[in-house]
Amino acid sequence: MRPSSNPELINALAIEVKVRRTELGLSQEGLAFAANLDRPYISLIEVGRKQPSLSVLSSLARGLDLGLGEFMLRIEARYLSAPKGKS
Repeated sequence: MRPSSNPELINALAIEVKVRRTELGLSQEGLAFAANLDRPYISLIEVGRKQPSLSVLSSLARGLDLGLGEFMLRIEARYLSAPKGKS
């Protein structure tokens, strides 16, 4: 997979997944089960090493008890509020 041209956006996704998972009291294993994904894949998303497809984002949203639109809005809000640095 080629590197992201927008690491700040990938980081916003990573943080949002971890924050929401923690809010729900889910382990990575619990989220993986709820989203029908592998736990190592959840870990790679949470550290910003994977850029999930739209279908995976939909599964994550469902596992995080969010609609896809709300999930994307949360990621966007986190992205827009993050300081933009040099990569």
